Amino acid sequence: MDEEEIEKAVIAYLKKKGFKQTELAFQEEQQHLKSATTIATINKSSNNNNSSSNANSANSQTDPDIARQILAFSAELENSPAQYHEGYGKLRSWAYSSLDLYKHELLRVLYPVFIHCFMDLVAKGHIQEARAFFNSFREDHEMMHLRDLQKLEGVLSPSHLEEMEFAHSLRQSKVNIKICQYSYDLLLQYLHKTQSITMLGLINEHINFQVSPGQPSSISDDAEFVTIMGSGQDAANLINQKEIHWGLLEDSLEERLEKAGGLVPDSEKGDGETREGETEENKKRSVEGGKQAASLKKLKKDKVAGATAKASRTENSSLSVAPRVKPELALPSIPAEVEHSILEDLRNRVQLSSTALPSVSFYTFINTHNGLNCASISPDGSLVAGGFSDSSLKVWDMAKLGQQVDNATSQAGNDLTPNDNGFGMHSPRRSYTLYQGHSGPVYSATFSPFGDFMLSSSADSTIRLWSTNLNANLVCYKGHNYPVWDVQFSPVGHYFASSSHDRTARIWSMDRIQPLRIMAGHLSDVDCLQWHANCNYIATGSSDKTVRLWDVQSGECVRIFIGHRSMVLSLAMSPDGRYMASGDEDGTIMMWDLASGRCVTPLVGHTSCVWTLAFSCEGSLLASGSADCSVKLWDVTASTKLLKTEENKTGNISRLRSLKTLHTKSTPVYALRFSRRNLLFAAGALSKSS
Repeated sequence: MDEEEIEKAVIAYLKKKGFKQTELAFQEEQQHLKSATTIATINKSSNNNNSSSNANSANSQTDPDIARQILAFSAELENSPAQYHEGYGKLRSWAYSSLDLYKHELLRVLYPVFIHCFMDLVAKGHIQEARAFFNSFREDHEMMHLRDLQKLEGVLSPSHLEEMEFAHSLRQSKVNIKICQYSYDLLLQYLHKTQSITMLGLINEHINFQVSPGQPSSISDDAEFVTIMGSGQDAANLINQKEIHWGLLEDSLEERLEKAGGLVPDSEKGDGETREGETEENKKRSVEGGKQAASLKKLKKDKVAGATAKASRTENSSLSVAPRVKPELALPSIPAEVEHSILEDLRNRVQLSSTALPSVSFYTFINTHNGLNCASISPDGSLVAGGFSDSSLKVWDMAKLGQQVDNATSQAGNDLTPNDNGFGMHSPRRSYTLYQGHSGPVYSATFSPFGDFMLSSSADSTIRLWSTNLNANLVCYKGHNYPVWDVQFSPVGHYFASSSHDRTARIWSMDRIQPLRIMAGHLSDVDCLQWHANCNYIATGSSDKTVRLWDVQSGECVRIFIGHRSMVLSLAMSPDGRYMASGDEDGTIMMWDLASGRCVTPLVGHTSCVWTLAFSCEGSLLASGSADCSVKLWDVTASTKLLKTEENKTGNISRLRSLKTLHTKSTPVYALRFSRRNLLFAAGALSKSS
């Protein structure tokens, strides 16, 4: 190997390891040596300065020897899997023994180094050593990254790194880690002092440090820094700058009823002067804001809702009022009798607050033999549906059941035989109506806003539309290629959205068998979704630990919400369209501001998966249901006030505790729903194991 080939090999090695400054210094040194050699050759040809020439010749002979040593050291690293185990073990011990003030920042470095050590060993063919390394240190990361580790367990050969998209995306991208200057200096000092070449190379190649001045960030903010490979905070910030119209729809039903005075309770009709003053003030503000109305969908005479409106406004005046927006979809008309029914419900709505909590009606499925996968409650609470592992869908009519409203009985394994058409039938001997048509477990069910239709999704990759009046299957929608985890009607009906194991969400209309839009961008399963109140956006939660907001008209992602440490299982949109709540597998609930894409506050209290979320009708309360057999109520007003606190502006997010916890005996909570009158309905299956 001649000198030029050695030089190219060394430069290639330095590039591979990410030693950019060393590479530049080496190239400058090589240029200097070449210049000196040229001068020495000229001097030698003229028989001048022989000693100088000999010295330069000696230098030019010495450098290739040093280069050969670098290449030999590189080859030793390439062929020595023990370097990874030893280097990571020392780095881990050092990080855990650091001062508590800096430890939590330094520990963030361990996870990306761990997975890249494992994948590097696999890529070099050291499979047994890779498995031993993986099993030795995986316990450190199981709490925060269990789902990722379960995927990486399937990597058993170098080809798997290319074939598995998740592993391939990890290899091709960098992870962003925020760290203070002193923690960063400590890390570099350790790596240089211990000459941890392998660890230094991995960190240079796969981690992008965002160094900030001052003290380390709060430990409670760690979730912000655990970003998905390929979906870093920088990319999210760029997307989150896009404009979104989070206001409510123009000429909505409630707005028309408010203008007509139909929402004023009889008990408050004596307060005419106050109402008139508020109306004039609102008119004046509307003119000044350029045809803008108050962003909150509220009853104008409700003091609690008024307090909520004040708390929800940020210091940015442009966000304090939201313009009414036009629907991007052609919305269906509401029948007159349905409008009348909604008006009656709104007139009798109970106003909720932190001091006026809702009544709760709980439906319990018994004898399901662990076969119940999902539950759904109609808007008025009169119908309760359950989706089962035997491909069946069962619906209970509370009026016909003849039992107490809080006890729905499921008799799984019954002797009911379907009719020939396989759609649905009601037997007078049974307390429910059986719907059959799916060929796989039913994972989701949802009622239309008026309760006349129902959608279900299944492991058979299809979505079925059922008529609750005819007890029949009307349409089978096919488009997804894998199990469909969730399906949700839009707030006005007719349109619906689905999410699947194929990592996409799709928008459909009842009169078309093909999807209208396909939203692709998540790195893993799309587990849940929710429509925005104005029907112009849908939110999706994924196993990749992110939530995305999509524009219905363009199919474009307009917000990415990063912060969860595990898969996102449930979503809910506030009635005013400003906020969104998301619940994950670890039991954490996060409240998000849609306008900025920021987390308002984490809601901490559940000890297991949060399967369902629901906002009260005026948006003052949030209800959450969990696998820990409890329903918790949260004060949304208190959480949104955190947007205005100085502590929140500095990035140290406070965590709120629940107002009240309602425990079941041993029933995980599958579904929650606030009726239009603000009665909270809940449903779940009695757990045999408990």
